[in-house]
Amino acid sequence: MRERIERLRARLARENIDAMLVMRPENRYYLSGFTGSAGALVITAREAYFLADFRYFEQAQEECPFCQVIGFKESLYDTLAEKLPRWGVNRLGYEGDFLTYKQAVTLQEKLEKTPVVPLYGLVEELRQVKDPGEIELLSRAAALADQAFEHILGYLKPGMTEWDVAVELECFMRRLGARKSAFDIIVASGPRGALPHGVASQRVIQAGDLVTMDFGCVYRGYNSDLTRTVVVGSPHPRQKEIYDLVLAAQRAALAAVRAGIKACDVDRAARQVIDSAGYGENFGHSTGHGVGLAVHEEPSVSKKNETLLQPGMVITIEPGIYLPGWGGVRIEDLVVVEEEGCRILTSAPKDPLPEVPV
Repeated sequence: MRERIERLRARLARENIDAMLVMRPENRYYLSGFTGSAGALVITAREAYFLADFRYFEQAQEECPFCQVIGFKESLYDTLAEKLPRWGVNRLGYEGDFLTYKQAVTLQEKLEKTPVVPLYGLVEELRQVKDPGEIELLSRAAALADQAFEHILGYLKPGMTEWDVAVELECFMRRLGARKSAFDIIVASGPRGALPHGVASQRVIQAGDLVTMDFGCVYRGYNSDLTRTVVVGSPHPRQKEIYDLVLAAQRAALAAVRAGIKACDVDRAARQVIDSAGYGENFGHSTGHGVGLAVHEEPSVSKKNETLLQPGMVITIEPGIYLPGWGGVRIEDLVVVEEEGCRILTSAPKDPLPEVPV
């Protein structure tokens, strides 16, 4: 935590900011270790203060050893107005993309002569490169998703609903130690596979369907994200054709990942494979995104993002093809960027197209 706080202090000094108010849950946890749902972290040039109300005061004392924990009874902003002058804060930064406009106006009104300055992406930028401890937690979250997929291959049967499958996936991951699902689980079968974000419905899965499952879990604050498409029974030739094309696109992108490459060039590697086969219009989303304390974070692996990938970044690679009225295929893995390539954290089977016995 200390090293993370020091890196933030260096950024604040360059911005001529005396202190930063941190309230976004992922950022607050990253800098303090606090897992509760409410509280405020103030990072000054010399100290880190955690402001907690009665509900979380004791928890903050236990979880935030690098912070001075201060309790408040009523208004957080009134407490800040009292404390900031004592801490020598003349310019306060806050998360401009987290506080609402009304909250920011109220904060400025309460602080009167202390200017408040919106800051964008300072902590999120620090979070992009994971340390070894973070990568280990992401690996564990990925392993839980892998195990859930192996389980669901033996569980899924024609006649079940997509909802049945989603519930079983979540329950299985939680039984293994996950805190919760990383997001609303996608189970898109048959024609619904053409919906990239086809959250599980009451549609009954049938023999011959392709079924795309996109899921993950939260383990000790860190997320996993895995997508596999399976066929119920044996694949028809076109199902296999589309699946193998998406798999080839994913492999091209995985082969492109390394430190120093632009994120957009990784996206291009996948997109060229699909474009050359005539399905470019059916791949309408980015090739991937960062994963960490949030399941979707920077860097985006997209057409326009020229961010250079760095060792320790954790991203997804997830090309897909979506054909209205027919269905779709997506294959997604979680990878760590390394100097000479990448290390894949997820290991659920994908080659050949996984088949569910009927």
